[in-house]
Amino acid sequence: MRSRTPLIALLGVAALALTSCAASAPPEGGDTPDGVLADGKTFTAAVATDPGTLDPFTTVIGTARQIDRYLYGRLVEVQNDGTILSGLASEWEAGTEQATFTLRDDITCQDGSPLTASAVAANISFIGDPANGSPLAGVQVQPGTTATGDDASGIVTVTSGRPDAFLVENVGSISIVCGNVVDDADARAAGEGATGMFTLTEVVPNSQYTLTRRDDFTWGPGDWDPTQPGIPDTVVYRVIPNETTAANLVLSGEVNTALVIGPDRQRLQDAGLFVSELPLAAGQLFFNQADGHPGSDQAVREALTEALDLAQLRQVLTSGQGTAAKSLVTIAPNPCQADVVGDLLPTFDEEKAAAGLDAAGWKAGSDGIREKDGTAMTITLLTPTTLGDGGSAAAELMQASWKKLGVDVTIKTVDAPTLSETLFASGDWDVSAAPLGVSLPSMLVPFYSGPTPPDGTNFASVADDAYTAAVTAASSKPGAEGCADWGDAEKALYTSVSVVPYANNVLTTFGNKVTFTEGDGIDPASIRMYE
Repeated sequence: MRSRTPLIALLGVAALALTSCAASAPPEGGDTPDGVLADGKTFTAAVATDPGTLDPFTTVIGTARQIDRYLYGRLVEVQNDGTILSGLASEWEAGTEQATFTLRDDITCQDGSPLTASAVAANISFIGDPANGSPLAGVQVQPGTTATGDDASGIVTVTSGRPDAFLVENVGSISIVCGNVVDDADARAAGEGATGMFTLTEVVPNSQYTLTRRDDFTWGPGDWDPTQPGIPDTVVYRVIPNETTAANLVLSGEVNTALVIGPDRQRLQDAGLFVSELPLAAGQLFFNQADGHPGSDQAVREALTEALDLAQLRQVLTSGQGTAAKSLVTIAPNPCQADVVGDLLPTFDEEKAAAGLDAAGWKAGSDGIREKDGTAMTITLLTPTTLGDGGSAAAELMQASWKKLGVDVTIKTVDAPTLSETLFASGDWDVSAAPLGVSLPSMLVPFYSGPTPPDGTNFASVADDAYTAAVTAASSKPGAEGCADWGDAEKALYTSVSVVPYANNVLTTFGNKVTFTEGDGIDPASIRMYE
């Protein structure tokens, strides 16, 4: 299942995406472990990078959002098929501008105090207030959104800052913290104020994070039963950057689960382990369109894309397992289910690419590097460590292709926290290979329009009037009624070469003596341990 949060290169889950699942029986996947369900176990998971801050109001890093999944409840739990189960809320209703959620009456914070409707409302209003600078504003909570809570009735009333075609799914899927930490950034960063199934009990940065199950947690998704066998008492997330090492530890049983997307995937499949498969965006290119960057010129963006054999890149990135991208929305429930990309991307043509740069004023110098007005064409290519060996190989192939074109390329490989800092703060990049995957088309909007960092999340400084117009039309239509307009919005981005989605992949998370369902990380309510 997928949570409703952007997933940027968060192949650490997957970097920036997003539902949870109620599973009282083992979920679908690979072989179910032999043996019987076991209580009191420790569930150990490998992740490729340290999460950095755990603040659910500010982080868009996949590893952090995985851990937050254990710590914080959500008002509703959206399923892969689009159905909605109860979470913290037992009832809900919504249009495109207003929603109400009625809280369950048995919810407590980690300190034992009740979770109140006013506290939940404060969560929503905090994210919706532009002054707080949450990157989730515009993704899950529209800017200007406010909420009020009636503690006596447990009803939270949400007034959206602008029309939201998926208001329940978006607002209902944010992580809710306890009232005492809503305004405490340090406490949120440390994972305090839990309303979910676990609390954070030990942190060793860049090594491991330990979580302990709450004895009083009963409000799992839908009719989830807290007394069923196989639920772990402890969860440990270990930071293991090397995928081969992680695969070996899963095979040995020292680690229960790891995401493996490279060459080691085959031997884990051959071992007959449980496997959860999650289709996600894998290969996407973004061009920094801010002033002073080569990508600010559409002619340059087109030429750089024409110099790349996207089919070959897809083969290299995914070890031959990937498929061509059809849309920027890759994660269930994906209500529109359309092939939007079609033939809109620039096609591989080295001669046309060279001619395009010539026409744009970028001429080859004596050293072969192109120049314009005395400035050499130098590009910093940002690629996340979470893409593994395939990501490194794909980056090197891009570097070689662009060098042949006369472009000086520096590859900058970064972990998840550095990726976030670079994209959303320093701006020290020209091309990013960090994919952005979402489950609803509305979640794309703040990344392709509106304020740029540090005031917003439009990290590539995209200004596309056709995209904005189509989004405006789509947002006023509930649910799938706006699919044609959402499709037009995506097509505008391809026409302006603001994003080049060239590969999707199936992310395979393997389990040894465990089953689970996953989305933006593993759903803690679904974990079942075996002897």
